[in-house]
Order: sequence, then structure tokens, then C-alpha cells
Amino acid sequence: MRERLTNLVREFAKRRVLVVGDLVADQFLYGEISRVSREAPVLILRHERTETVPGGAANCAVNLASLGAQATVIGVVGADAAGDALLGRLRAAGVDCEMVVRTPEVSTTTKVRVLAGQAHSMRQQVIRVDYEGEPPSGAQLKSELGARLHEAATRADAIIISDYNYGVAGAETVAALREAAGRRGLPVLVDSRFRLLEFTNFTSATPNEDEVEQVLRRRLTDAATLEAAAVELRERLGHRALLITRGSQGMLLLEEGAPPRHLAPVGSREAVDVTGAGDTVIAAYTLALASGATYADAANLANHAGGIVVMKRGTASVEARELLSSIAESS
Repeated sequence: MRERLTNLVREFAKRRVLVVGDLVADQFLYGEISRVSREAPVLILRHERTETVPGGAANCAVNLASLGAQATVIGVVGADAAGDALLGRLRAAGVDCEMVVRTPEVSTTTKVRVLAGQAHSMRQQVIRVDYEGEPPSGAQLKSELGARLHEAATRADAIIISDYNYGVAGAETVAALREAAGRRGLPVLVDSRFRLLEFTNFTSATPNEDEVEQVLRRRLTDAATLEAAAVELRERLGHRALLITRGSQGMLLLEEGAPPRHLAPVGSREAVDVTGAGDTVIAAYTLALASGATYADAANLANHAGGIVVMKRGTASVEARELLSSIAESS
């Protein structure tokens, strides 16, 4: 298996993947605790620095690029400072942003995480503030997204739908995506936070265990109920496979015509930070499938990538060399 997975990773640089979805600016505001406020029983932070990194579909695209692939992203950002910072970071990471729609009609969705600590201690997240832009609307904007999708799909080896429920992956966009992907027989992978059942008859999806419970509206208390739920969900979606991430419990792969396959977690079971880990998982999974992997090998590669990224703080990505090292060290 090590040899197969290694050879797949070395194919990543030949692959072109299109990401369609919600672009998010993840901001991390770092501060040192200076004192307690006289105005209210709250801490006062002395601002140290603010960093903006790609989040949501943008983080998925960065992970594709860091794994060596040619990544193109389609989404919408506002004509604002957050949009400037987000596009700048994407371009610096090597992501093709030519298909991003920039418009003053929306504000760039921004998630601000405040991290605080004493002078010589590690900074910890104390609160998150979300600035949620209005969903893209208007016939002209939706038509523009569809046109760009059709153009970009002609050069892609696979497509990822990265849906954070901010409106880019709406009905019109998905219809255009189905047509574009169907024309060339492209694999389409889905990561949807709240609307998974709306993305039927694609290749595969990568929900986490909590999302499966939310979709099916019931608790999954053991391995047997999880397996039954996975069978039901895959059939309802009409996907060829379903890869469920389970945090410290690893992953579960449910493939059409095959028994459920449990994957033990790679690396430490104690994650440092799971922010954006799902973006890393679907990026590695998609690249493997686009490179001709079986679902089992693609899931194993995604498992390695997920195990690496959760040991990094903040919204992070995984490089191909890290993935190769993890594969080489596996038993």
C-alpha cells in the first residue's frame, strides 16, 4: 500500500482541480491579556497582530495547491479589504483566482477568531465573530458564475463543491456544474455543511459524523448504527462512495457494492486544532481519485492528510512532502 500511495502523491502535480463554493476570510486576532476592564468583568487585550488566511472553499483550494495540484477556485468576494486580503493570500499560495467574481454587491464573509494569552503563554481562542455576507443574488451574477464554471470545467480533472451555506452553490450553479461535469465525465466531490441531501448523484461526499447525525436526524451511538446510517445516506445521495470523518476515531468508507471499511486514525488521537481539517481531507481524497486511485486508497491518503493537518494551529494546509513522509512512516 505504501508504494501505491506514494505513487499517487507523485501524480498530484499533473492534476487540475476546480473548487466551487463559498470563499471565507479567516482572520486571527492575537492579543496579550493586560488587565480586567473597569467597564465590565471582561479581559482587556493588548493587540499584537491580525492575520487573514483563506477559509472555506478558499482553504480547500490552498490545500490542493500545497499538495502540488493546479487549483482553480470559483466563488464570490466583495470589493472590500477582506476580499483584497483573501485574494492576495490565494494568489500567493499559487491558486488561480481568475474565475472569482468580485462585486460591491456583497461583503466578503469573514470569521474573526480572537486568541488571547498571558505574555509568555500560548494564545487560545476565546471568541469568534462572524461577518456573514449576503448570498449572491441577481440573475446577472448567477449567470456569470455559471459561465465561469463551464469555462473552468473544460480544463479540470475533477470538481469539488465546497458548500458552507453562504449561497454560491445554489440551484443554478449546481445545475451548471452537473451539465459541465457530465459532459466530460468528471468526478465531483461534495463537502456541504448543512445541505448535503441537495447534492445528489455525484461521485462522493466527505461529511463528518456530526453532520451525518444532523442529516439523518438521529444519534449514532455505536459502530453498527453508524454503518447502517452510512449505507442509508449513500443510497439517498446516489453517490458511489461516502467517506465519513470521525475525529479521533478515524474514518469510515462506504463504497457501493463493498462492505464498510473502518480506517484507524493516523498519528496522535489528541488533535491540536481541527479548524479546516475537512478541507484538507476532501482535497487529498479528490486528488487521489483524479489520479486513478481506488476509493480505499483515496480514503487512506485522505486519512494521512487529515492526521497531519489537525496537529497544526489555525486554518492550515498539508504539503506533498509531509504526506509522503507520513506514508513512509506508516506501518
